[in-house]
Amino acid sequence: MHKRFFITAAILGALTVAMGAFGAHALKAIVPAEALTIYETAVKYQFYHVFALALTSMLYEKFPNQSLINACACFIVGMAFFSGSLYILTIKAATGIEWLKYVGPFTPVGGLFFIAGWLQLAWGVKKG
Repeated sequence: MHKRFFITAAILGALTVAMGAFGAHALKAIVPAEALTIYETAVKYQFYHVFALALTSMLYEKFPNQSLINACACFIVGMAFFSGSLYILTIKAATGIEWLKYVGPFTPVGGLFFIAGWLQLAWGVKKG
C-alpha cells in the first residue's frame, strides 16, 4: 500500500462526507435547485475518486510502478479541478459573486485528469 496516498484518500473521504452533509442540510435553503444539482455532482465525483485513490494506493503494494503513482496524482488533481470548480460555481450561485463564473472551464480539465488517472491505473496494473 502507498501509505501517503491512502491517508490522503481517507482525509478526502471524510471531507466528502462533510461536504455531502452540508449540501443535504444547509445548502438547500440558500441556493437554487440547479446549483444544488451541480453541488451534488461535485460530491458524487469526488466520492467516486476517493475510492479510486484508495484502491490505487492499495494496488501499489502488488504492482509498485510509476503509473500507479501517476494515477493517484491524477485522481487528486482531478478532484481539485473538477469538484473544486463545481463547489466554487455553487458559491457563485449562493453569493452572486460574478467573477467566480470564470472557474467553469476548470471543470473539464478535472474530467481529463480523472480519465488520465483511470488510464494510468489500467496501464500500471498491466505493467505489474
